[in-house]
Amino acid sequence: MKIMIIQGPNLNMLGVRDPKIYGNITLQTIHENIQKHAEQMNIEVDFFQSNFEGEIVDKIQECLGQYNGIIINPAAYSHTSVAIRDAISSVNLPTIEVHISNIYAREDFRHKSITAAVCAGMITGFGPMSYHLALQGLSQILGEIQAIQQAQAQAQTMQQN
Repeated sequence: MKIMIIQGPNLNMLGVRDPKIYGNITLQTIHENIQKHAEQMNIEVDFFQSNFEGEIVDKIQECLGQYNGIIINPAAYSHTSVAIRDAISSVNLPTIEVHISNIYAREDFRHKSITAAVCAGMITGFGPMSYHLALQGLSQILGEIQAIQQAQAQAQTMQQN
């Protein structure tokens, strides 16, 4: 299983930016912790962060054929980016949206995520643990997809015999 974790704008500033909201942990430390968790689950993960919408769109598109799923924290782009939404939809890979803070406990404009509607689910408000929950969820989804594909292949083999 291979998963791409995409981080949106300003997440490179974690540990410095609004510690009351986001805590003191850096993005690098979050990635190190995700890596350890993924290794325990026998999952390969890669990381990408950008402050630029087009680069995020490009990375989502590059995932097609290379990754089994995506975990994405679009950050502020969750509320504004039709382009990221369309990219997630077009690659048709299981995707989970993550937010470190509880977007529903913040300003009204943060309550609506236009990207979440094309994701398998959204995890919000659990701090850095949100990524671990997303990894668990995506692993479950991918396991179910794999089981269905195996059952279909077995059924097809039986029909041919």
